This record gives sequence, C-alpha cells and structure tokens, in this order.
Amino acid sequence: MVQHVFFAAESLRTGNSGIARLARLMARILEAEHSEDRLRVRAATLSDPGPASGISLPIHSMSGSRTRFVWSVQKAALSCSHFFYDFLGMARAHCRLPLLRRPFLVWSAGIDVWENARPVRIRTARTADRLLSISHYTRERAHRTHGCFDRAEVCWLATETDESPPLHSPHRGRPTVLILSRIDDGGGYKGHLELIACWPKVLSAVPDARLVIVGKGPGLELLQQLASFSPAAAHISFRGFVPDEQMDALWAETNVFAMPSRGEGFGLVYVEAMRQGLPVIASVHDAGSEINLDGQTGYNVNLDREGELTERIVHLLQNPDHAIQMGNHGRARWQDHFRYSAFRARFLPILREFLSSR
Repeated sequence: MVQHVFFAAESLRTGNSGIARLARLMARILEAEHSEDRLRVRAATLSDPGPASGISLPIHSMSGSRTRFVWSVQKAALSCSHFFYDFLGMARAHCRLPLLRRPFLVWSAGIDVWENARPVRIRTARTADRLLSISHYTRERAHRTHGCFDRAEVCWLATETDESPPLHSPHRGRPTVLILSRIDDGGGYKGHLELIACWPKVLSAVPDARLVIVGKGPGLELLQQLASFSPAAAHISFRGFVPDEQMDALWAETNVFAMPSRGEGFGLVYVEAMRQGLPVIASVHDAGSEINLDGQTGYNVNLDREGELTERIVHLLQNPDHAIQMGNHGRARWQDHFRYSAFRARFLPILREFLSSR
C-alpha cells in the first residue's frame, strides 16, 4: 500500500532564503517519489502567494495565514502517516496535534537552534521523531547550548542541479570580489562590515580592485552609508537583488567569492561559488570551514586577527593562477559532495528509514 505523507515548508520560491533552498531540495526528492508512485505527497507552504516554479507536487499555498497553515496540518493528520518540515519554526504546527500523533522529520538549520533560539523550537526538536542537521557545526553548537541535539543526523545540503555551468575564461578585467547574501539589521553577520572596512587596504595593494555587494535586507541602507564614507567608496558597488537567471553574468566577472561570516549554519552560496570554479573566502567562526577547505578550495580567515582578511584577498587577486587552481579544486569538491545527486544519495536512505517507522 502506498503511504500518504505531508510536507510543510515556509517557502519553496527561488531566491527567498537558504531555508527555502533546503525545502526545494527536499521537495524534489519527494516529488520524484510521488511521480514514481512510491509515495502520495501533499504539501503546504506558509508564505508563498502561489505555486513555486519547478515543483510539481500538489501544494496548497497559505499566503501567510498561520491559522490556515495549522489547520492544513491538523487536517492532513487524518490521512497522512508521516510528516516532513523544513525547519523547527514550521514543525511547531505539528505539536498542536492533541489527538493524532504522527511521526515527523524536521531540520535544524543553524541560527534558529543556537543561543537565541526560541524555547518553543527547542521543545519541538526534543519531540521530533527524526531530527536532521545541515552541518556538524550546527549540530555541535546547538547541542552545547541546549543539550538535546546529539541525536541529530548530519545531512549536508547541495545545489539543486548536477549540471556544471559553462567554463568561462578566467576573468581578466577589474579584479573583483563578490559577496552575495541577505543583509540583516546592523549590517548583519555575513562579513559585509569587515569587507568594507578592509577595502582601502586592498586597494593600496591591488589598484582598481572592486567589491561587489549583492543582496537586500534591512541592513542595506546602513552598509551603503558606511561605504559612502570609505576612501574606497568608488570601488564598492551595490547591485541589490539579482535574479537567478542573471547570476551567470555576475559570476563570470568575479575573481573571488568572499563571505567571511560569523554565523553560517552551512553556506549554500559557498557551494554555488565552488560550482562556478571560484576560490572562496569563508571564516573559522562557523560552518564555513566545514564546507570550504582552507588552503585547498580557498581560505577560512580568523576575523579577530587584524589584517588576515585583507592579506588573503590581496594574495588571491595578485596571484590569479593560484586563485584559478583553488577554484578548480572547489569545483571538484562540488562535484564530489555538493551536487543534487549527492544530496539525494544522502537523504533517500534517511527518508526510507523514517517511513518504515510508526
């Protein structure tokens, strides 16, 4: 008998967030099982106004209504044997099932399970039948803080494709460093502030080097103000939100991808930079160093060591052959570990073992 399962996500739309990309990865696995008649899948998204592109599952979009979302979970419990959630915030709805207890699988996805995690999310994690973590770093930090995440299984994420992008000739124009991420209040924790601060020194060693900042968020205006006061202001540009279909051109004009973050739970954008054959600058302070191999696919800098970020950027811009070599190693690492098929190979056994539980 084919099992009926329910999948719930905050969003499945491209460009929304790392959580949305995690949800799309899981949706693609469930979609394949559904199309092969191994499962019957129903799905719901909380915030999407309509269907998400590229996903053909039967999905009910709740357009932001939490009441409708919780009701859809409650109703699904009458006919579905197992539930899947993209992160703990969504799985709270499951814990409101007072009469029907159904097994549920949920992801712990970085900052949502660390020091400032909402207590209700930690309680939800404790009751999950299957708890996954996007990285060893995320699991260990959450366990140090809350003491209940040692049972979480690590399942690295990946790109949504196995397809390698076209091989571009190495960029020989203006030396360019790219950071791509959401910009949170106060400039965020992704490394924007540190990159802007170090750019005058980068310019003194690499004239005409430019820093390109892509992304939006509540901290954007502050970053723009800080950059305007910098002696290197003319060499720092803001591109705002860039749709996925326009990113290939941007990657092609980039020499180095840098996002020296202090709070990355995984860092899907590192994986995408590796897929593009670019060297990566991450940090030693979070999961970046788990994904990016220091000295091989790029560098993981200690932001508390003055000048280290500047030195690594300058080295890669002044030594393009070494940067290209690191980028090639990164592309090989993506092919080995971070393609969609690699994620599928990791997640399918977990899915099937979970579905065998009652």
